Amino acid sequence: MDQTVVLCTLAAFLLYYNTLHADFAYDDSRAIKTNPDVNPSTPWINLLFNDFWGTPLTHSGSHKSYRPLCVLSFRFNHWLHELQPAGYHLFNVVLHCLATALFTLLARSLLPPKAGLATAIAGCLFAAHPIHTEAVAGIVGRADIGAAVFFILAFLSYRRYTAWLWLLVTLLFAACSMLTKEHGITVLAVCAVYDVFVQSRLKPKDLFSSVLFQEKYRGLSEGLSTLFMGTLLMVAVRLQLMGSKAPEFAPADNPSADCPSRLTRTLTFLYLPAFNLWLLVQPTVLSFDWSMEAIPLIHSLADIRNLATTIFYLTLAYLGWNALFRRRDFDDNCGDLRSASASPVPGSASSVLSGNLISSPLPGDSGVDLTVIALSMLVLPFIPATNLFFYVGFVVAERVLYIPSMGYCLLVALGFHLIDDLLRQKQQMQASNSLRLLFRWAFVLLLVVYSARTIQRNRDWHTEETLYRSGISVNPPKAYGNLANILSSTGRKDEAEQAYKKALSYRNNMADVHYNLGILYQEQKRYEEAIQSYRSAVHYRPRMAMAHLNMGLVLALMGMKDEAIEVYRRCSQLDGSGLKDPRTHETTKISALFNLGRLHADDGQYTKAIDVYNEAIQRMPTHYQPQSLYNMLGEAYFKLDRLKEAEHWYREALRAKADHIPAHLTYGKLLTKMNRLSEAEDMFLRAKSLSPNDSTVYQHYGQYLSECERHTEAAEQYVRAASLAPTEYETVFNAANTLRQAGRHSEAEQYYRSAVKIRPLVTTSHMNLGAMLHVNGKLTEAEQSYLEALRLKPDDHITRMNLQKLRHLLMKKGIVSSSSHSSPS
Repeated sequence: MDQTVVLCTLAAFLLYYNTLHADFAYDDSRAIKTNPDVNPSTPWINLLFNDFWGTPLTHSGSHKSYRPLCVLSFRFNHWLHELQPAGYHLFNVVLHCLATALFTLLARSLLPPKAGLATAIAGCLFAAHPIHTEAVAGIVGRADIGAAVFFILAFLSYRRYTAWLWLLVTLLFAACSMLTKEHGITVLAVCAVYDVFVQSRLKPKDLFSSVLFQEKYRGLSEGLSTLFMGTLLMVAVRLQLMGSKAPEFAPADNPSADCPSRLTRTLTFLYLPAFNLWLLVQPTVLSFDWSMEAIPLIHSLADIRNLATTIFYLTLAYLGWNALFRRRDFDDNCGDLRSASASPVPGSASSVLSGNLISSPLPGDSGVDLTVIALSMLVLPFIPATNLFFYVGFVVAERVLYIPSMGYCLLVALGFHLIDDLLRQKQQMQASNSLRLLFRWAFVLLLVVYSARTIQRNRDWHTEETLYRSGISVNPPKAYGNLANILSSTGRKDEAEQAYKKALSYRNNMADVHYNLGILYQEQKRYEEAIQSYRSAVHYRPRMAMAHLNMGLVLALMGMKDEAIEVYRRCSQLDGSGLKDPRTHETTKISALFNLGRLHADDGQYTKAIDVYNEAIQRMPTHYQPQSLYNMLGEAYFKLDRLKEAEHWYREALRAKADHIPAHLTYGKLLTKMNRLSEAEDMFLRAKSLSPNDSTVYQHYGQYLSECERHTEAAEQYVRAASLAPTEYETVFNAANTLRQAGRHSEAEQYYRSAVKIRPLVTTSHMNLGAMLHVNGKLTEAEQSYLEALRLKPDDHITRMNLQKLRHLLMKKGIVSSSSHSSPS
């Protein structure tokens, strides 16, 4: 086994070992945790027609990212261990190791035969480059790693091409690369560049002559024609699947694309490739997100960054010119090198049968040829991200550089080899090797620095909190907004509120941040502030259904029912075209109707509620989980005493979700009313087995037993319910009542005392506690409870009568009553 390959592969594994215990982060949630295509219960065929995020490609809001092979790998992980992140991270690390091994083999085949150290430099640089951390540490980056693996295999296969077999294998790997991530198709362009300028030794001027039609270039013509037709076919299928419509992105995703100034767009778009190259050269400042104002637009020719743009394109032009126009002729008569040797050549029958995919070293001027290949790998895969043909949904995406970095690593390795060789020659003349050693150690130091940065950056990706904190210096509004969500979800509400406000201080038009701040206010019962935040969210994004829905919920809680009804109805009619998450949008619209129906039901308007529930059922999408809707419709029919219809919908709820606890309980109540007691008890017992720690289950079962006058059993159920929910007033109070009915007076007294503590201003609690104390012979305490009940409700007739009876008893026993101090009139 090749020691260099093993060394580089091992380095790749060790450098990313600290990601194995990381959590899901950033885009992982939407791509994996909430993506229905990852769940094995979703039909396999959906992967062929949905985008990377689970949205149909033909939907106007689809991202149009078509990566079924990557989603398939997520699905494989889910099948093995569901949503345990360790397995997903291990898959990514192993895939990066595979990519590193293949790239090292590729570098060895491209570099001169005696450039073993340069090969190790290329492989180790690729394994350790910090720009890869987003692709490897972020699970979503698997698309880029997988595309790179197939990219290399396609290129290696094409280098073997002398027979049609390798052409077909090349197209197969290229298709797999494209189906893992879109820009993988650019490998076919890299193959074409290799065939024309390296394998066939042509110059650019030859492309405009009849040289391609000469017999000696027949193999080249066949190869290029196949590559061209393969590209056309893949692009055509891709366009057909996506509906031949480009995706639409929010202005914040790519501010340059939305800028009205042509000069600004041009200068910024020209600068971005130079910025990406700088990230490859100096990956010190990295970020999970470069959108919004992370990279300010270039509005003027006087902007100093235009100098970097100029240097970048001049350098690129210089390298390209020297590689393509000033190269030495290898052999004017050689033509297509595929038939230049009678011995077994790459791609011949013998080498095909051997299964060896690695081609022989480059012919001729290997330094110039490697420059051509490296530049093509650096530039061509990056072209789809340049906004040249269509606008993309990002400003800079570090994981997109995973494939182009191969070209960068090859250029660095080539530079190392040339300089090292020059120093070797100088060493022979001067009998000194100190400069050469210093140069080599400098590269070792570079690899050490890159490795340290990679390990450090991996720690940023360990949790979402550390990731978002690391991005504050680059993109503060996005980082603070996302960080606030994490802080809120972990109960650190004050910190979360400050982070939301900090995000809005940088960029006040972020609807998501306003919405999430509203959720925080709503959880804290700061309803006025919540409504203001929701209104701000709707102002900046009028079709944000979740903001409408939650605004309606808060208005209903505040008793503003007419306003809530209006908001619910408006939410249910929002247009979903062009939205990035149509599933959530459509689900939210049905949830608005659900809550509207419930609002009518709470007002006793059951007929209206039924109409709204039926509308929701007619409009709900196929992915909507309808069990709660069916159950509420059954409840409305139950209230109208239309028991057959109620039973039908309770059954539908259980058919939609067999373990839906509310449907078991409501159906049990219905069966009790229909005097089908055995069936009713079976329903309650089934609910207990499904949810043994749900207090409402025991409360409903206890109620059923009480109605059947099985008070001793009922008391046990209520006591269990109260132990599970000791702060819920209704549960504790009912437990006390049932214990009293079961004759367990001492225990009933304790539960009445607990009820008084939970709600000290409820008259009934004090009155019942007084009655229980009265029964238990604690007459003085009973009198105090009655008096407190009368203080809260002076005109309560029952309490007055109980108090009179108590005082009469006190007089009989000769006990001094407190009537001399306080007596009801």
